[in-house]
Amino acid sequence: MVRLLALVPYLQARPDGVRLAEAARDFGTTEAQLRRDLDLLWVCGLPGHGPGDLVDLSFEGDRVRVTFTAGLVRPLRLTTDEAVALIVALRTLLELPGLAEGEAVSRALAKVSAATGQPADRVAAVAVSVDAREQALSVVRDGLERHRALHLHYYVPTRDERTERSVDPMRLLLVDGHWYLEAWCRGAEGVRLFRLDRVDDVVVLDEPAAPPPQAEERDVQAGVYQPDAAAPVVRLRLARTARWVADYYPVERVEPVDDPPGGLSVTVRTADPAWARRLVASLGGAAVIDEPVALAEQVAADARAALARYGDRTGGEQDGAPAGG
Repeated sequence: MVRLLALVPYLQARPDGVRLAEAARDFGTTEAQLRRDLDLLWVCGLPGHGPGDLVDLSFEGDRVRVTFTAGLVRPLRLTTDEAVALIVALRTLLELPGLAEGEAVSRALAKVSAATGQPADRVAAVAVSVDAREQALSVVRDGLERHRALHLHYYVPTRDERTERSVDPMRLLLVDGHWYLEAWCRGAEGVRLFRLDRVDDVVVLDEPAAPPPQAEERDVQAGVYQPDAAAPVVRLRLARTARWVADYYPVERVEPVDDPPGGLSVTVRTADPAWARRLVASLGGAAVIDEPVALAEQVAADARAALARYGDRTGGEQDGAPAGG
């Protein structure tokens, strides 16, 4: 998005056009990616979306120039609510450790606050803080910039397990609001994506990062979660209070359901069905396994056994357990 917004004024500042290879180099991307960006710009523009409303580009050999900007170079005019939201967002961004463009963000915050005037006073009393786990972002950036290996304490949600591993960092990704470290995992001997809010601790090692030649960056345009097609499918039905599961765990499909009201049906592929058993047990009746039936029966048996043990300790009797957990 940042690249698309910057492309139009970049091209307008070069009325005679610019070579695609030069533009790709200026934006730090490949020529193939730049061509895809330009194809997307061709269908962006003003309401109406007719030929006279969309961004128009002209190609001459290996050169491109913009012939109609569709207003993408006009000054942005913010409503009060938009300006206040932007000020809060900028202040939050400034709290991120290791922010590379801190001075630019500070200047933008000052300009937006001054332009907003009195409504900006609403934000003065807002306290902005960043979760302590965001500190991992600063350490990971340091390792990448210095080309050093990292040692992680990482939580694997699909196995409900905390692991410890050394990795050779390759790049940082921001996808759907979450930071990911892509790195060569020495223990797994493969490229892995580590979500930074699941990193309990990370330190920079005093040894160079050396991903092997076979370590290739993953294509995340189709999404970060790319399950193994051969892994078994588990379908869970979540109550409203357990909807957070769909955001925290790598689910393949999410659908709303009426039973329970406000609930979700989520599909996940996992080679470890025991993970689903532990998850359902931990949610205390807010989740049910619909498929596979055999796994649902195992969860129900676990629940009945737990109730029986509870009855033995208290001297009373507990009957029944919900099917599936």
